[in-house]
Amino acid sequence: MFSIYGVTGQVFSGTLEEMIRVRALARARSARAIAQEGDEPGVEVIAGSSSRPREEAVRAYRAMLPPELERGPLYHAEQIMQRQVISVSALDDVEKAWRTLRDHDIHQAPVLAADAQLIGIVSERDLLSAINIDAGRVVESLARQVRDVMSTPVVAAEPLTDIRRIAAVMLENRVDGVPITGQGGRLVGFVSRSDILRAVVIDPPLSLWR
Repeated sequence: MFSIYGVTGQVFSGTLEEMIRVRALARARSARAIAQEGDEPGVEVIAGSSSRPREEAVRAYRAMLPPELERGPLYHAEQIMQRQVISVSALDDVEKAWRTLRDHDIHQAPVLAADAQLIGIVSERDLLSAINIDAGRVVESLARQVRDVMSTPVVAAEPLTDIRRIAAVMLENRVDGVPITGQGGRLVGFVSRSDILRAVVIDPPLSLWR
């Protein structure tokens, strides 16, 4: 299950399939051709063609696939997430937020409101729109707060969400990490691209595509 949090609080809660229909996310996605559900990758769907040639093409494609491999169990977010999450306040100035990211050697951080609720995410790229860095040192900073440059709304997942769906959210929304929230929208963890890659490398085989 996924949720979307904005400055007004939680604005969505539901499955991945329901979430991708949310208008705010749809506008942010690049226009691309979408095959019908169930189509195998690489099979071209020709508009106006009968279903029989298409079915034959699908069967031919599947015949070329290797035999099903034995796969390991899926991982859930709670199994790989970072539990000690570094966050910043929406009211922090951009220079303070930059120092927080630099001091902890991270490239992004969840943004919390005064009541500790998740409202956005801020990255190095966002902060660089308001500060000037020279040799790793802030030499110039605009009078901006994190809330002025952060990305919002932000997609969050529940601890029991499987990581292949989290990976899909990262790809679809072009983000490098997904906050993990518990009851009441409380931030309980964070899953980054590195966490997913580490799970794949350290403990194969991982059943990512089943």
